[in-house]
Amino acid sequence: MKNLAVAIALLGSTLLFAQKSENYLQISYSSMCCGAPSDKPVMDYLNRFQKKNRVKSLEVYKQSGLGREGEYNLYVGTDQLSKMQKTGLIRGLKAAINAQNNARKRNSDGMVNFNESEKVKKADLANARNLTVYKK
Repeated sequence: MKNLAVAIALLGSTLLFAQKSENYLQISYSSMCCGAPSDKPVMDYLNRFQKKNRVKSLEVYKQSGLGREGEYNLYVGTDQLSKMQKTGLIRGLKAAINAQNNARKRNSDGMVNFNESEKVKKADLANARNLTVYKK
């Protein structure tokens, strides 16, 4: 009985202290005619940001199946970041996304959309279909 109580307490504390954001930034990948663009530039930036700012891990979710040509969204959790880190993250995401959009072929490649003022709440993601943890 003691072992069961210890196991439940350990499991409960693990779930309590797990990284779970309440606020997320949304990055949308749309298609023009030939599929959605790659998320590699954004994920490369997130990995660099993580190392530079010594952030243990960023919480990133991917919602797929949003269209016929592979459109999808990425959601990046921001609650574990300081105000300065959030500002830097948003500034860097804008730069990475603008560079990717400027390098695309205008008539065939899809676009990456990011609106920093559009925040997504955890409750919104709870109702989302096809949502998975992004594997880096």
